[in-house]
Amino acid sequence: MKILDHLEEWIIGLMLAAMTALTFLQVVMRYVFNSGFSWALELTTVFFAFMIFVGISYGVRVGSHIGVDALVKMMGHTARRNVSILAVLLSLLYVGFVLVGASTYVMKMQEVGIEFEDMPIERWQVLIIMPIGFLLTGWRFVQILIGLITGKTDSLHLADEAAEAMRLKSEEAPT
Repeated sequence: MKILDHLEEWIIGLMLAAMTALTFLQVVMRYVFNSGFSWALELTTVFFAFMIFVGISYGVRVGSHIGVDALVKMMGHTARRNVSILAVLLSLLYVGFVLVGASTYVMKMQEVGIEFEDMPIERWQVLIIMPIGFLLTGWRFVQILIGLITGKTDSLHLADEAAEAMRLKSEEAPT
């Protein structure tokens, strides 16, 4: 699944670069040439949506989402693994609910056929990123669940902000 890993990273990077470039161009057009693109804000919003919904999946994969795991870290190996399995199952349930809701919403938007105000694109063609993003997120949780069940890992790997802050503080301290 390295292709999917790299695809996520490329989409996030490309969307961030496109948002930055378009916003910079819009500012230059507005303040230097007293002009601009009527569709720039909408397109930037589209880029942002793609970045966010692919980024959710990426965050699950690399363990960058914030979690409250102080109690779980104090548990023994088996208890930590069981609690982590429960957390992943609940996360998959949540992803399932959102996936169904997002898919229903996109299908209704397709039926209605509403276009963006400033771009000749039907909204559902962009909103499809919501169920795609949550499908990717669900897949990432399934991968974590498999690792927990097979014993390759014993817990969710969440971002540890306190440890990161302490590491950064120690790096900047004079030696």
